[in-house]
Amino acid sequence: MGVEEKAFLVGDNPFHGISHLSQERSRIRGDTPTNPEYAAKLIQISLENGANGFMFSVSEKTLSILNFLKKNGDINRLSLYAIIPYAYEYVRLASKVGGVPGLAKKVVKQIAFSGNFNAVALGLKGVLKADLGSLVKTYLAYEISRIRSSAGKQAELNSVILHQLVTDMCLGFNLSWIFRLYVDWMLKAGLKPGFNTGNFALLVKKFKEWEISLKDIVIAAPFNKIGFQMVPSKEECEKTLAELPKPNVLAISILAAGYLKPEEAIDYIATLPNIKGASR
Repeated sequence: MGVEEKAFLVGDNPFHGISHLSQERSRIRGDTPTNPEYAAKLIQISLENGANGFMFSVSEKTLSILNFLKKNGDINRLSLYAIIPYAYEYVRLASKVGGVPGLAKKVVKQIAFSGNFNAVALGLKGVLKADLGSLVKTYLAYEISRIRSSAGKQAELNSVILHQLVTDMCLGFNLSWIFRLYVDWMLKAGLKPGFNTGNFALLVKKFKEWEISLKDIVIAAPFNKIGFQMVPSKEECEKTLAELPKPNVLAISILAAGYLKPEEAIDYIATLPNIKGASR
């Protein structure tokens, strides 16, 4: 059996004007990286220098970037890791359309006009039967259709990853059914279910308790030399990582938001077991 190729992913935080270290760093960057065409060129340069994937929150901006990559012929060189939902986009939209009720109406309208008949049918079932599970599936089908539409059907959508806010909230409330539904639905759709978390050790512990296979998923979690954002501690996260059955962790924040130099960040990640890949 051959060794699986490591995923070296371009992250999308700079394209959204986000810095996890400080707002000052974000302001210094300016607006240039947030331009979709410019962002697509940066990804192209990254591909030429060893990157082989793109991890992104599904937003109008990143969908535009995917469109540029498709037009330039670069999309087929990338393995895509999509994070849903893009919480900021929905919060911003809610503020414009009258809060949560207005947001719900807006999203339902978008789904209805998306042309995704599977999503529409699932949504109708969810409304008629007050079936929360069907509504969740409706949303998932809708987001995936947005990605496929922008990236093209031939693009390699490796994994669809549940956003950290949703993952960690569901962990906190012990909503095991959400995780089961998400894993089962994604696998049936032929996609690798993923979870972005700031509580790596807790997620692994809960999945073992709930008997959800850790072999079938991807986990995106912070790993870096100084323990930045590693909860509850760098030591506990490293211990939990070593206990996984296979390499299925995407190490994120490896540069600790720019605090570490690339060389020392990579040297640390190289010492860890069960790392599937890394993202800036």
